[in-house]
Amino acid sequence: MQTLDDTDRRLLRVLQIDGRISNAELARRCNLSPAACFERVKRLKDKKVITGYAALIDPASADRALLIFIEVLLDRTTGDVFDAFADAVRRQPEVLECHMVAGGFDYLIKARVADMDAYRVFLGDILVRMPGVRETRTYAVLEEVKSTTVLPL
Repeated sequence: MQTLDDTDRRLLRVLQIDGRISNAELARRCNLSPAACFERVKRLKDKKVITGYAALIDPASADRALLIFIEVLLDRTTGDVFDAFADAVRRQPEVLECHMVAGGFDYLIKARVADMDAYRVFLGDILVRMPGVRETRTYAVLEEVKSTTVLPL
C-alpha cells in the first residue's frame, strides 16, 4: 500500500482532472517549484501510483452509446475455468471492465456497444460461448447518473 502525503494528494487531484497540464502549471497550482513537482510526479509514476494517462471519449461519438452490465455465473469455479474465462474476456473490445465478485454470481462485466442489436450479437455470438459460462443476467443502463474516473483523495 502506497502512503501518500498531502502534496502527493494535491498533485494527483489536479492530474486526475487535467492529465495534460504542464509541469509549470501543475507546480504553480500545488505550490511547488517546477523541479520538485517534476520529481514528485516521476516518483509517483515509478511507484505505479500513476498508472497512465488517457483521453476520455464520448461513447456516443464512438458508436458505443449503450452501456450494459452483465452478471456471469460460471458452470464450475475452478482455477482453470477462471483463467480461461478471464483470458477470453480480455480479448473482447466491448468489455470495458470485468470483476470477479463474491456473492450470487462469479463476474460482473461492464460493456459498451452501439445499441441493443449489437448487444444481442455480442451476447449470442461471444459472451455465452466463452469458457465456463453457464448463465448471464443483463442490465441495460437507461441513464448514467454519475460516471467518473476521479478517485476521491
